[in-house]
Amino acid sequence: MAKQEFTITAYTENHVGLLHRITIIFTKRKINIESLTTSETEMDGIHRFTIAVTESEEKVAKVVKQIEKQVEVLKAGYYKKKEVVQQELALYKIPTESLTDGLEVERIVREHNARFLTIEKNFVVIEKAGYRRETKALFDELVPYGITEFVRSGRIAVSRQEFSIGKEVEEVLAKESIQ
Repeated sequence: MAKQEFTITAYTENHVGLLHRITIIFTKRKINIESLTTSETEMDGIHRFTIAVTESEEKVAKVVKQIEKQVEVLKAGYYKKKEVVQQELALYKIPTESLTDGLEVERIVREHNARFLTIEKNFVVIEKAGYRRETKALFDELVPYGITEFVRSGRIAVSRQEFSIGKEVEEVLAKESIQ
């Protein structure tokens, strides 16, 4: 089967050691995690893992089943690239003196729909949200101006479906509170 890009989501309780157990599932199956983001969700006390991988759908489906077997995982699922709205956030730190060489850096920042986050005496921090290819394109254009630090977040994504697996998690929680 051909490899393609997938976004795996897992709704979980927030317990120590869960991240380790989830990453071991990928390691055992020799699947590389391209990005991993965890955050709170719209549901009180529930966290969400968003994991980006490039793999065959068959392997991804097996991994999701293994993730769901973890006690603290309420529900997990996966989405193909076109089934999610996704973004990443990147920060670029360049010397302030790069701005004194004319308006070129300002033009580049505007052209990439980025923004200056802070301007300090010795450095400037630029923020860009977008797809990986977009944050990489800005990186490439800023290289000649001396990038002193660069960081990119993991993928964050929401399902294009009206109700994502978050709705199923709410139903699971409702059943648990009845029992």
